[in-house]
Amino acid sequence: MPDYSTCTSVTPQCPVSATTYGYYPNLPGNIILSVVFGLCTIAQLGLSIKGRTWTWLAGLLIGCGLEFAGYIGRILMHSNPWSQNAFRLQIITLILGPSFIAAGVDLTLKHLVIHFGKQYSLIKPALYTWLFIGFDIFSILLQAAGGGIAAAGETNVDLLNTGDHLIVAGIALQVAQLVAFGVVSVYYGFNVYRHQKAGPARVSKVSGGLIYFMSMVAVAYVCILIRCVYRIPEMAGGWGSGLQRDETLFLVLDGAVVAIAAIALTLAHPAIFFPVMGNGQSHSQSNVEIKSERENGMTEESDTH
Repeated sequence: MPDYSTCTSVTPQCPVSATTYGYYPNLPGNIILSVVFGLCTIAQLGLSIKGRTWTWLAGLLIGCGLEFAGYIGRILMHSNPWSQNAFRLQIITLILGPSFIAAGVDLTLKHLVIHFGKQYSLIKPALYTWLFIGFDIFSILLQAAGGGIAAAGETNVDLLNTGDHLIVAGIALQVAQLVAFGVVSVYYGFNVYRHQKAGPARVSKVSGGLIYFMSMVAVAYVCILIRCVYRIPEMAGGWGSGLQRDETLFLVLDGAVVAIAAIALTLAHPAIFFPVMGNGQSHSQSNVEIKSERENGMTEESDTH
């Protein structure tokens, strides 16, 4: 069996087919994705500073920035598929990037619960952040460890497999967390809708901007979930598997769907459409509760007269 451990560039002795992916990464596709994520990174930075949405900024800036760096790595691999540095860059960043974007999605539920009323929720709003972001962090740590081990062991099969298993475990945890987030969100939304139908005064009025924001968050959620579900069999098949060598599938089910998520969360930035997520806003649980209680009190008084 040929030994490719010393390969540094494509030659007759080191064919591109012997690399992990087995192809020259598509240049136009990866350039387009790098531009999209680069623009989203810049836009997220500017809008988040303007709206003082610092926690949101942490997730989206890191997530979009990692995706941008990852596609730069793939562009470099187009020139040299054997480049160890380019391989390391893209494998680590493209594994981790979507998890940070998902963390941004998770942040919205707490603020929506505060906005519409905690009385419709099973748990306190603050616990949503601790639970879902906590799982996000653990998932990111697993994937980071796996990506680091895999990047360090390019030609060491044992290290590659160990890294692969950690990455799969991290992504599987991410999928479980996303499914749980979806179930809890739908349950809360159903409760709000049910009470709104029973008495409009009990639930905060929903503006067109907020509906747009929630719709784009839902789009981003579905996109990230699709990407994670795709990544499990892709990584579970091992390095150099058929799924891993299918670039078209990767560009669609990872690159494109994550790009759609990033675009959706940029076009519907909370600084514009849900500004109460910003630290400088007066959005607080007590304010909403007082408003709700006053509205309920006025409604009850009118009913007694």
